[in-house]
Amino acid sequence: MTALRALLEGIVDYAGLFPPAALDMPSAVRNYALYRSDPASWMLGRFVVPVARLDEFSAARASIENGTGPWRLSALLGSALASDVERVRGFNQSQGGKAVIDSLEGKLTTPAEIEHAARAVGGELELFAELPLDADPTPLVAAVKHSGIKAKMRTGGVVASAVPSAESVVRFMRTCLDVGVAFKATAGLHHPLRAVYRLTYDAGGPTGLMFGYLNVFLAAAFLAHGMSGADAARLLDERNASAFTFDDDRISWSGFVVSASQLRQVREQVAVAFGSCSFREPVDELRLVTSV
Repeated sequence: MTALRALLEGIVDYAGLFPPAALDMPSAVRNYALYRSDPASWMLGRFVVPVARLDEFSAARASIENGTGPWRLSALLGSALASDVERVRGFNQSQGGKAVIDSLEGKLTTPAEIEHAARAVGGELELFAELPLDADPTPLVAAVKHSGIKAKMRTGGVVASAVPSAESVVRFMRTCLDVGVAFKATAGLHHPLRAVYRLTYDAGGPTGLMFGYLNVFLAAAFLAHGMSGADAARLLDERNASAFTFDDDRISWSGFVVSASQLRQVREQVAVAFGSCSFREPVDELRLVTSV
């Protein structure tokens, strides 16, 4: 489906190293290599790795065939910002085209931190500032815009309290749209639709109401094309797959329609990706929801 592909192409940044999967480096690297040749590889984005674990990555990666093109990585910055950025530059120079870090992510909670990180990176790489959602994000999103970088929101976690409210997610997306800042999401988006799921992979582990990635990214698309915040909050809470219609040239929900070309524009300029510790769950469950 052209419209669905426009919405989801390259959308999943694979974060198998992180909870709840929390795989060891060799397992996560092997998984990513397999996903690159999977029929659903069109949905696969970057491999997510902390800067502090780049040596581990290089060792695990050394025994893997490169395949077509370099592996694209997104590296998570630690507290030693300047040395982390230098380490990333050295990593890229050492890889001989086998892998490249072209994106950085960091928790940046004040305008000063945002501006400092942007200066350290110097526009060489894409930089995402993870912002808190518990307060009005306007000052921080404005600092992100001023610094010429992108934003990031956390949409879940391994405890129910880590899942933000629909209203705070809408406020974040609406602010990014109004200010003109692109964003990505991370955590809690393993599943296509909003529902109660297990928050970890432990048998008998806790459950919680989680967002679906279709809900989040379609809400961003509809907000970008005139939807109200109240309707976007309703869409974020939509749990019925039959409420969505997936056609070749458009996707519709509750009388709202967004075209394939509009979806491509939204993915390029507004809502760019989400991080997930699973690739199989987002892919396999999508077939159940959309029959593709």
